[in-house]
Amino acid sequence: MARSQGRVPRLYCEQTLSARGELTLPREASHYLVTVLRSEVGAPAKLFNAIDGEWRCVISHANRKAARVTCEECLRAATPPPDIDYLFAPLKSARLDYLAQKATEMGARRICPVITRHTVAAKVNLERMRANAIEAAEQCNMVYVPDVAEPEKLASVLAGWPDERTLVFCDERAGLSNPIDTLKQVKPGPMAVLLGPEGGFSEEERDMILALPNVVALSLGPRIMRADTAAVAVLALVQSVLGDWDDGSSGLSDA
Repeated sequence: MARSQGRVPRLYCEQTLSARGELTLPREASHYLVTVLRSEVGAPAKLFNAIDGEWRCVISHANRKAARVTCEECLRAATPPPDIDYLFAPLKSARLDYLAQKATEMGARRICPVITRHTVAAKVNLERMRANAIEAAEQCNMVYVPDVAEPEKLASVLAGWPDERTLVFCDERAGLSNPIDTLKQVKPGPMAVLLGPEGGFSEEERDMILALPNVVALSLGPRIMRADTAAVAVLALVQSVLGDWDDGSSGLSDA
């Protein structure tokens, strides 16, 4: 659920946000504002989504089951992060929660579970993943929530891979080299990051990945990282070299 930024709560809202528009909030959001935060009529709130941006709103009716707000001013336009997909073999639930939160904070535009031969958890709770992504966006002052894709078998993903999208393949067997130097050789544009399961990719899967026309095998150093740790590491590298970390738009959360 929402987090406060400077004591003004921020909530993701799928409804249309527009000047003087009045919205009835979902029950969970209404309960949070009225019961948890004890907000009253006239109290401010911020609503956002990836289409209408972020709006300053005022509570016009305080009811924990169906509170209403009125949109007053657009504070920020919706600005999507760089076109970066994050592909990963699903993890067990607690670590999957962490991964969804951190991939969102690190600026992945899409979060895509892929089923590999050695995937530990084949079932994915997409609703829970999306809830974690929404909470991370609320907490971290983002005006975007990444799409969470349905799980798909790795072979199917690779078979339909678009030539124009660079695939950054986190390869434990890639020769040790400075990953920043490797990424500096990549042409900016649509890209994806692929991270495998704890057991690694099978030989057949690795061959299929490396056969793609626009793949970059990337070493993450001499240590074997847990998958959720590697996710943060590789997305940080990609954002710092090819993403939006050098334009002054990123910032630290006060969480």
